[in-house]
Amino acid sequence: MKFRSIIYVIAILLGTSFVLQSCLIVQTPVIYQEAKRAEPYDVIIVPGVPYKDKGMADIMNFRVRWAHQLYSEGITKNVIFSGSAVYTPYVEGKIMALMGEALGIPKENIFVEDKAEHSTENMYYSYLIARKLGFTRIAVASDQYQSFMLHEVYERFKLYGLEFIPIPTSFMKNSDKTPILINPETAFVKDFIALPERQSFADRFKGTRGKYVKEEIKRSEAEFGTR
Repeated sequence: MKFRSIIYVIAILLGTSFVLQSCLIVQTPVIYQEAKRAEPYDVIIVPGVPYKDKGMADIMNFRVRWAHQLYSEGITKNVIFSGSAVYTPYVEGKIMALMGEALGIPKENIFVEDKAEHSTENMYYSYLIARKLGFTRIAVASDQYQSFMLHEVYERFKLYGLEFIPIPTSFMKNSDKTPILINPETAFVKDFIALPERQSFADRFKGTRGKYVKEEIKRSEAEFGTR
């Protein structure tokens, strides 16, 4: 009976998650149109994905091109590309910054966060950078699934005022899918050790759910007091 109860609870949670994600997908075009009508964001945060030296994952291409579109349309003034060298020996934030610059985002409007190893850390560390730079209107600009996942946890990190601009399905269908040509050498890390060799699957999952961010917040509050 206890096992059945656990399965029932999991089913409810998964069902709720599916409904909420479906709502986000439906609302994504509306969010985009509202962002176009509103005052521009000071900065958008673009989380990284692994880069391969013989090409890039399609999702990285979409995220960088989405950032470029948001900048080109005046929806954001600046971009923070975020990500360390996690699964490949290339710092994701630096790679995406090179790509963004290649597409036409001015270098002075691009910032790099190169510490994050999990998506929650992409959001948290970039938010800290944004606030230190004096930016107040901040948004995460990523694909719909990641936006949904991060939206579920950002309030727990006390990231006040953070918003989300998910990539519309229409953009992903119609976007240029050709690789953005760059020289990745400046983003290469020598003596690289991939994350799976340093963390178990369970620890990586906990990191994705914000374990290490929560630990850092606790350390910060213990040292400097509650924010």
